[in-house]
Amino acid sequence: MDRTALADFLRTRRAGLLPEDVGLPEGSRRRTPGLRRDEVSALTGMSTDYYIRLEQGRGPQPSEQMLAALARALRLSGDERDYLYRLAGHGVPSRTPLDTHVAPALLRVFDRLEDTPALVLSSLSETLVQNRLAAALFGDHSRHTGPARSSVYRWFTDPAERAAYPVDDQPRQGRAQVAGLRVAYGIAGESSRAGNLVRELRRVSPEFAGVWDMHEVVTRFEDHKTLLHRELGSIELDCQALFTEDQGQTLLVLTAAPRSEAAEKLALLGVLGQQRFSTM
Repeated sequence: MDRTALADFLRTRRAGLLPEDVGLPEGSRRRTPGLRRDEVSALTGMSTDYYIRLEQGRGPQPSEQMLAALARALRLSGDERDYLYRLAGHGVPSRTPLDTHVAPALLRVFDRLEDTPALVLSSLSETLVQNRLAAALFGDHSRHTGPARSSVYRWFTDPAERAAYPVDDQPRQGRAQVAGLRVAYGIAGESSRAGNLVRELRRVSPEFAGVWDMHEVVTRFEDHKTLLHRELGSIELDCQALFTEDQGQTLLVLTAAPRSEAAEKLALLGVLGQQRFSTM
């Protein structure tokens, strides 16, 4: 780990960003350019003290999970992300369709979606980033670790995952989850993380194994969802999926028809803030 070079790199990248570049309010005038350290720590989920120590060259070695969060928060390119990992003494993640590093261009689009729920998902249905409304609607997905980071895994192992959907729509949603996973499996192969996820799900869920053996392969570009919120009741939303060129990541945007009851409920959801919601 090259602490000095890592500290310099973090400082220069932080100084090159404005709050509006990362979806934060512009706020009052600043004495120095760039993001504040507490803003970077908030974007990554680490403590401000920990981030300050990294910039001062006296922090412990960051984990790979923390480096991934820093790369997203500082809007690093692929080459910059790889450089960050090397400075921190870690191997560089493979650049495959299963890469979880969100490209800065995709994050710029995501940052502008403030008035409607939006998420960026990996091809394994892992939530990489979610905005305030998405967290209020679906719950905070960042709390999940291991295989449970994938909503496909949670769908077949955690009954609470299905509570967001009407009972009569759950079979359709489950088949769609598996069909999307098969797309990722076909691209990445049996020895990839997608293959590991499939093997684990087949081991723990006979239901998944039965659906997987149907060999359905579907990429969903749009859907109409009825979601069940425990405070607001049912909410009918249109779901639009925008894929990266390699289909490795998806920007998922949920919208309501103008002047509809669902639009009113989304507005109310923004007022309620981070309310606990049964995850998707």
